[in-house]
Amino acid sequence: MKSHITKGSVLDDLGFDMQEAENMKIRAALMRAIGEEMSRKKLTQAAAAKLLGISQPRISDLKRGKIHLFTIDCLVGLLSKLGKPVHLVIDDRLAA
Repeated sequence: MKSHITKGSVLDDLGFDMQEAENMKIRAALMRAIGEEMSRKKLTQAAAAKLLGISQPRISDLKRGKIHLFTIDCLVGLLSKLGKPVHLVIDDRLAA
């Protein structure tokens, strides 16, 4: 078996360009936060769909991590409907 040195993220390791990898990391974090909030509130997929104004299959896509089906804007809106504020932090450190 050949060893592999990671670049720090599976998205980086899969060869996505830097911009796409960063976008996907943000979407993944937002999707994770939505799933955690749904669990914390003990929402079924049907109840979450009703609360968020989307279909149950769309909730299923979210829970299954189908990242390519969601935009950052959509995910921020869903978190807002869950009463979970989103804050943006820009890291000004240069990459080493």
